[in-house]
Amino acid sequence: MQPQGPRAAVPPAPGPRPWGAVLGLGLLLAACGGGGGGGGGFAFLPSSPPAAAPAPAPGDAPAPPASPPAATPTVDCAALAGRSLPASAISLPTGGATVTAAVAVSASDPANTLGAYCQVRGSIQPVDASAQAIQFAVNLPLAWNGKTIQFGGGGFNGRLIDGTEPVRFGPPDQAAPLAMGYATYGDDSGHQSSSITDGRFATNDEQLANYGGLTLKKTRDVAQALVLAYYGRKPTKAYFLGTSTGGRDALAYIQRWPADYDGVIANEPALNYSGTRLSNVAVGRALYANGGAGWMNVAKTLLVQRTVLQACDRLDGAADSIVSNVESCRQLNSAILASLRCPGGTDAGDTCLSDAQLATVRTIESPLVFSSYALANGVTQAGGYNLLEGALVAGPYTTRDLGTRPVPGNPATSADANMYVTGDQWVKFFVTRDATFDSLTFDPLAPGAFTSRVTTVSALSDATDPNLAPFFARGGKLIMLHGLADEVISPNSTIDYYNRVVATVGAASAAQSLRFYTVPGMGHGTGVFIPGWDSLSALESWVEKGLAPATPVAMDTVAGSYGRTRPLCQFPAWPKYRGSGSLDASVNYSCVSEVGNPLACQYLPASATTYKGGNMAGEELRVQIDPATLAYTVTIDASSQRAAGTQRSGTLVPQGQCSYTSGEGGALFTFAPGGVLSGGVTRAAGGGFASLVAFQTTFDNRATPAVFNPVAAISNAAGVQQTGSGAAAGYAGAVRLRNAGTFQYCRDATTGGFMVYDANCTQTEKGYLAFNTARGAFDVYTTSPTGGATTTGGTLSGSMVIGLVGGAAVPLHLVRDASGNVGMRLHATQQSLIAGTADGSYIAASSNGDNRDAAIAGTSLQLGSASATLAFDAPVPGVATAGTGRPGKLIYNSGVFAFVADPGANAALELGVRH
Repeated sequence: MQPQGPRAAVPPAPGPRPWGAVLGLGLLLAACGGGGGGGGGFAFLPSSPPAAAPAPAPGDAPAPPASPPAATPTVDCAALAGRSLPASAISLPTGGATVTAAVAVSASDPANTLGAYCQVRGSIQPVDASAQAIQFAVNLPLAWNGKTIQFGGGGFNGRLIDGTEPVRFGPPDQAAPLAMGYATYGDDSGHQSSSITDGRFATNDEQLANYGGLTLKKTRDVAQALVLAYYGRKPTKAYFLGTSTGGRDALAYIQRWPADYDGVIANEPALNYSGTRLSNVAVGRALYANGGAGWMNVAKTLLVQRTVLQACDRLDGAADSIVSNVESCRQLNSAILASLRCPGGTDAGDTCLSDAQLATVRTIESPLVFSSYALANGVTQAGGYNLLEGALVAGPYTTRDLGTRPVPGNPATSADANMYVTGDQWVKFFVTRDATFDSLTFDPLAPGAFTSRVTTVSALSDATDPNLAPFFARGGKLIMLHGLADEVISPNSTIDYYNRVVATVGAASAAQSLRFYTVPGMGHGTGVFIPGWDSLSALESWVEKGLAPATPVAMDTVAGSYGRTRPLCQFPAWPKYRGSGSLDASVNYSCVSEVGNPLACQYLPASATTYKGGNMAGEELRVQIDPATLAYTVTIDASSQRAAGTQRSGTLVPQGQCSYTSGEGGALFTFAPGGVLSGGVTRAAGGGFASLVAFQTTFDNRATPAVFNPVAAISNAAGVQQTGSGAAAGYAGAVRLRNAGTFQYCRDATTGGFMVYDANCTQTEKGYLAFNTARGAFDVYTTSPTGGATTTGGTLSGSMVIGLVGGAAVPLHLVRDASGNVGMRLHATQQSLIAGTADGSYIAASSNGDNRDAAIAGTSLQLGSASATLAFDAPVPGVATAGTGRPGKLIYNSGVFAFVADPGANAALELGVRH
């Protein structure tokens, strides 16, 4: 959480005055036992919380609490200025507290969006005269809802958390809690600095203990006293919200003082604080050892990130630049690292990683295991970062990187790896207390003489006690959230803590009082998906009405993908795309816990299988697949370029998401639902591959007389045609296949493209189909364009394979005419194509002989790196026109699309299969 600066304050009243005069009413109410929201510990407050109603039995929903009317102040705001609270009224040792300013802020003040409130600022004096005071902020709204919120800090703090901020990761349009009527408060963690990565404060014991958590209790005690003084009664409910260090603060508080808060939100909590800093140092040592041999520049780091995304993006079923299936992706670590290695392991530039750089990646990725000592609460490891599962440490989606130089400064600066900067400060000021100490000489796994100091610091600053039973027993509720791509605080440490809590308090208790959400693609307030959801309302409804949150919907607040939604899944579940519908709508995702072999393919046939189809060079072919050995054989059945019976054989290599590399000039084979196979075969001449599509099941017509009724239709046709000179051009038109097996193509007389089918069209081709039993396909005969339909005579001009996908006909016309023209045409019925019907992730192959990822989501089309907006049923039903970015026209049939590009630099035809 980024601290907010305080508002301008008026000078304090001359000399501190006792709070007794202001607190008279509060004393009276306290004596009567009024209020709620936790205990006090003040001389003028009850020594223990008032008796609460018995907690509901497990499984029973508590009765909704009565909502008190908005409270109004009983004293003037200015009357609080200059007042003091003695040390005896604060439950931890201090030198007492003083209000240095109390300013009435009007709702009509310029730029004030928080409503009318009393802005209180003050300080809590230390016991150690050499320590700095705690600066605190309390905001008391004129129309109080009876509740309080304490905000946790961020980084190494040193800046005042003034309580005016909005809820972190809340809905973008949500008002700040202060504007909603909450009394809010925060502090600076007991020291002052211009930087939240300045660790010098930790050389003072009291300042370190305050930062470790004591300041939170001290500030809370003072703030609750001010609430009582101002309103004349205690709050009905008290909440704590924190992110990062503030998330650690939230957990530390309920672990140490479980009776003070009713509900807590801990986002991306730095709970294993010492483990995180030790991990930071380990990363620094990997980066900078041997003169920086393991350091990676931005280009190499981006290479790692791109390789991971290519391997793992589609493991959740959606090509959306989010790695959601993190644990399946983790199974690909070895393969990814092997693919990144430079030949011989020696640095060969920005296209690969040396062995030293691969060791750095492993250090960042792997947990740091402490085998010779333990941190507080028996913790023996710090979680690694998911660098090989989607975490980003370079590029536009993060501000934290690995620095700009291979040799760091001493002390480390912003020119060095972000992880190492904070680790260096921690070693210098928390542990060794030597500002000149070289942190690269500090071994996190064997601290030697500093081991005792490390464990002492851990006890002061970590929030890893898994026994939350005291907090849960009094009805306390906890919501935790962590991004799985966090590059600052490891989500794996939070996962480890959650598992320890469940093991300690029991699964039933945890389910009743704890929700833990993990967010794929979310970094440390960064990343490709930053959620916005109403966590405060969810917490309130749980605490006050007994309505436990289940699976909320989170909206992405990243600028480039703003507004898309995903379900917020409880760990260990993650959002899996259902396979159809908009990629941007949460309704099309399910929270699942499955972790499968990412290289396995559910669409791979169970036994040796033959697929029948053709390629964009007009060749009719068969593909035999042996799933046991992944051996393949492509047999050419009919071609104008090579002899029938020509074969190509090889072995497929799994790449994940049912895609396999082959020996066919770079062709990627993909197995798709419904028995569809896409791939390629090395061209007869010229190198590269001709893209193919084939089907497990095809329509044949061996009966006499021939009947085509099951596949007869009026359709759109999209494809590619290559002339004898080799030039490729897109093909678009309408086609009718009749019950008798005759066909007619029509193309618009003006554009030469799509049109509504018209039997009287002037730009036409006519002919008929005859089943060839030997090849298992239809021969195509072309007849006179001016004559009537006939099923005799004509000229053999190609073949047609009619695939059956889920019972639907997918005709594939393979052109080989007498003029030497070759090509492919896919048919799709000429009826309305509704946005969402074709949604999904695809592997596309082009007439240029290359592969790329593709995705359709509503009106959005992504082809490789190009994107465009689709206008459906334009220019005719069943056709979608893509606009600027990737202009062209698309048809869709049963999980297969054909995209004909507008004339220009792009491939004439892209054929995609949904997987």
